[in-house]
Parts: sequence; C-alpha cells; structure tokens
Amino acid sequence: MVSIALVGKRMAKKDFVFQYLGSIQDCRDCPLRNICFLLSPGKYYRIINVREKEHQCKIHDLNKVVTVEVEEIPVPIAIDKKMAIEGSTTAILNKDCDNIYCPNFDLCNLPWVKENMKVKIENVGENLKCPKGKDLVKVYVRW
Repeated sequence: MVSIALVGKRMAKKDFVFQYLGSIQDCRDCPLRNICFLLSPGKYYRIINVREKEHQCKIHDLNKVVTVEVEEIPVPIAIDKKMAIEGSTTAILNKDCDNIYCPNFDLCNLPWVKENMKVKIENVGENLKCPKGKDLVKVYVRW
C-alpha cells in the first residue's frame, strides 16, 4: 500500500529506505504535521516516487521537506535461530543487551516493541555473530 509522506530534501530520492521513529515535540504547531505523522513508528519505508512539491520545515536540514510516495517494507530484527521460521507468527522481546558496540545492537534492542508483540516472519536472513554467544538470526517481519 502506498502512503504519502514528507521527508527532508536530502532524503527525497527514489528507493531511499528509512525507519520512521515517530513525531517530535517541535512539530506540534506545524500545519503539515498530519502529513508527516501518517506513518507508523518503528516501521521501515522505501520511497517509490518523489513529487516536485517542497515545503518549508524548521526541523530538517536545508529547511525543506519534499512530498514523497512510500511503501512499507519488512522490518529487520534479530531473533533466536530456533524461532526463525518463514511465514510463522511469533512474539518478540527486546534482548536488553548493553553491548552498544555490537554491530547487531539495533536489531536486538527495538524501542518500538511492546511487551510480547506478535510479528509475522516474512523472510529469514543471515546468521548473526553475537558476542554474548546467543544463536541469533536476522529476520524481516511485519506486525
């Protein structure tokens, strides 16, 4: 499903992928906030079309946002290898890992996850090397 969004001018390129993190307080009085906040926090989007319309923005660099069409794409996360079955639905939990230098830190510590959140595994990716010895794999999910 295609959605309309506003992104910073530098990001407004076809096939650019980004994670929408949610609204910010500085935008509460902006007349365009309803367009910016249409996306779902934590989800990943790919820009499929860039429109010509630009708007002023006090948040983004260059002080411009551009209207784009986006599609949601599956979210990459790390889960226990035993649970990584394509097409299955599983509950995910944050790993509460404190190793911020681990290359997989962002895949294990997901700020948008609600307790026992159910996700559908769309694709199983590569095995992940965990410094703590956990048997993890990268999967791509939707909820």
